[in-house]
Amino acid sequence: MNSPIISFILIAITCLAELINAETHTWWFNTTWVDANPDGVFERKMIGFNNSWPLPTLRVKKGDRVQIYLTNGFDDRNTSLHFHGLFQAGSNQMDGPEMVTQCPIAPGATMLYNFTVADQVGAYWYHSHTAGQYGDGMRGVFIIDDDDFPYEYDEEVVLTIGEHYHETADVLKPKFLSRFNPTGAEPIPQNLLFNESRNGTWHVEPNKTYLLRILNIGGFVSQYLWMEDHEFTIVEVDGVYVEQNTTDLLYLTVAQRYTVLVKTKDNTDRNYAFMSRVDIDMLDLIPDELELNGTNYIVYNQDKFDEERPEPYLLDSIDDYFDDFYLKPLSKDKLLDDADYTITIDVQMENLGDGINYAFFNNVTYIAPKVPTLFTALSAGEFATNEIVYGTNTNSFVLQKDDIVDIVLNNLDTGKHPFHLHGHIFQLIERHESIPDEEDPVRYNASDHAEWPEYPMARDTVYVQPQSYMIMRFKADNPGVWFFHCHIEWHLEQGLAIQLIEDPVALQNDPNQQINDNNKDLCAKLGLAWEGNAAANTENFLDLTGENVQFKNLPTGFTARGIVALVFSCVAGVLGLAAIAFYGMQDISDVEERVARDLDVDINDDEYAESDDLVRGSSSLAEHSSTQKN
Repeated sequence: MNSPIISFILIAITCLAELINAETHTWWFNTTWVDANPDGVFERKMIGFNNSWPLPTLRVKKGDRVQIYLTNGFDDRNTSLHFHGLFQAGSNQMDGPEMVTQCPIAPGATMLYNFTVADQVGAYWYHSHTAGQYGDGMRGVFIIDDDDFPYEYDEEVVLTIGEHYHETADVLKPKFLSRFNPTGAEPIPQNLLFNESRNGTWHVEPNKTYLLRILNIGGFVSQYLWMEDHEFTIVEVDGVYVEQNTTDLLYLTVAQRYTVLVKTKDNTDRNYAFMSRVDIDMLDLIPDELELNGTNYIVYNQDKFDEERPEPYLLDSIDDYFDDFYLKPLSKDKLLDDADYTITIDVQMENLGDGINYAFFNNVTYIAPKVPTLFTALSAGEFATNEIVYGTNTNSFVLQKDDIVDIVLNNLDTGKHPFHLHGHIFQLIERHESIPDEEDPVRYNASDHAEWPEYPMARDTVYVQPQSYMIMRFKADNPGVWFFHCHIEWHLEQGLAIQLIEDPVALQNDPNQQINDNNKDLCAKLGLAWEGNAAANTENFLDLTGENVQFKNLPTGFTARGIVALVFSCVAGVLGLAAIAFYGMQDISDVEERVARDLDVDINDDEYAESDDLVRGSSSLAEHSSTQKN
């Protein structure tokens, strides 16, 4: 029997075994507000499930079926749920971003998220994909266990990090997306969280190897992580096994995950600090009360810890963090073939005619369509391959079956941005170094660039440096509508997103991908259409009359700094006029005498009396005019 036949038989046996051993996991969740005090400083309401917060860690295995019944327990807002990093092959409707793959879940409504976990393992998470809700607590860990994990360890530990605000997104978002915040300065968090708390403790035993799954489930800032006198050995990123790399300093953007091995000491003589630090380059200002370094603890000896906690372990420099670009997949997947299709997108932050600072790809800020884009793809028939039907403000690109696609992202902004692609991992084949603010941005030049790696690092969330570029490559082998966006929640709210409509013909021909009744009901509850183009037009898919579009541009010459100057000038002018009006209406009986004294002019009593009569006459005239006007 030849080797291809043997290989086929082995694969078939493996698949059959997985199918036999597969389980179905069913959860019922109801969104509720929960009183909590995550940072120990300020009590506020967080979004929980079933009157409990933090949200539970969900565990499944490869091949298992997941059924989550999510009921919207709010009475004043919609919601949704996204399973970050899961490919959702054949189940695009379950991906979660509202108005991309589903209608929002209205108050009182329930959606069944029903899908099978395919060939994926590792650390993932789930979160709301609606209006900043995951920053309010609607986030949790999703682990896909692997019976064939490639590295040895003794015990697994899950660690989440993130930032925390004392105000809810309902309060922060209007302040952020405001003409009074023309530079688009993001809200500054109050604290860093470590397993949804502060000053956390990790109890360990000596001579053990721990598998530590670290997930940044925050919505804004990247964080540095390091341990006193311990090291991280990286073995997985974003569900991709990698060749071991040991480092003493990690850097995680929001939405990134690292799985590492940590070897403990052989004694319990002392305890150690486990440090986190905010990336201050992402903050427009640093309040005095913000603790930039979070101190947590690796506890070997509880008695010693009760007596005295370890001091913060600070580094002289945080510039030597591990660069994930140099990781290599354990599978040794080579660089994909040259791109069949290249999407070049430029990132900018600018103000529109309403004075608000928005985020743009190629001068377009993402505005949600009137019909979920997946539903447009399924109902557009022969027009589904025409990008026009998906709207002029959705930044949509149609991909052909099995195309090798390059996303060339030129960051013309002065900040870092972590970008996430739904439905795929991508190979990061180039990332240019950061360019200082005072210099011009550097764009990708196809004829002059760095050499690309033979075995590029692959993951689902990667960051671009300020004023530089990066190139991501993937294969379009998963029919569906997939969101690509900055995972800084504030920037997504500003519109920093595109849509990839992948092989819409195959999508239409797959009976498992058709809109189910549950999704149609969700749309009906909100009065939304579940077919038609981006403008909900079913008669003529090329007619976008009435589609949602961005505000008009500012007049030529306006910049963010100019708008700042204009806003403050207007405020100063209004305050000045108010002061003039207030003091001008005061009845000052000796005004001429005061003026004369200030001017060093002598006036006699007769002149003063005559002047005083004139003043009183003017005052009476003003009062008469006011009375007549009223």
